[in-house]
This record gives sequence, C-alpha cells and structure tokens, in this order.
Amino acid sequence: MEKATKSYKEKENKLRFKRLLKYNWFVKNVPFFLFLALLAVIYINNGHYADRVVRNIGKTSKELKELQYEYKTIKSEVMFRSKQSELAKAMEPFGLKELMTPPVILNDSIRIDQK
Repeated sequence: MEKATKSYKEKENKLRFKRLLKYNWFVKNVPFFLFLALLAVIYINNGHYADRVVRNIGKTSKELKELQYEYKTIKSEVMFRSKQSELAKAMEPFGLKELMTPPVILNDSIRIDQK
C-alpha cells in the first residue's frame, strides 16, 4: 500500500512539474522573468555602487586628515617664525635691529593749537 501511495505521489509530482514546464506558461510569464532579471541586475549594480562610494569616502577622509596635519604643521611653523625673537634673528642679515628705546610719539602742532 505504501509503495502504491509513493508511486502515486511521485507521478503526481512529475505531472505538476510537467504542467509548470508547459510552453504556454513560460510564454505567459516571460515579462515577469525579465522584470526579475532586471531587478537582479539593478541589485548587483547598487551593491557595486555602494562599494565604490565607501571606497571614495575612505580615500577622501584620508586626504582630509593629511591636509589637516599639513595645515597644523604649517600653522605652527608660521606661529614660531612670527615670534618677536625669531623675527629679530631673521632680520639681522639685512642690518635691521630691534629698538631698545620706546618709539617717540609725534604730535601734529597745528592740531594741538586748534584745540
């Protein structure tokens, strides 16, 4: 009895499969299969695009860090060179020296008389 039931189920499964493989069914569902294939291509393309964007973001952030380090280095160098003692050292070869006396304030004599 079990053998008959198994063979009957196997035959029924084969018949179902054959029905699915009928030419008309395939022709009727070709647009759906093409739609599924298009979705698969879009899905794959989206994955590649996401990978490319992530790589570009990583590359850009590395460049940004390098530029930040360069900015900080140059800024500290400018701050060091613009100190009064460093400026005095840099101007010695040109014969310029730092004033030891305070500057003299010049007053306009005409303006003082008018007040």
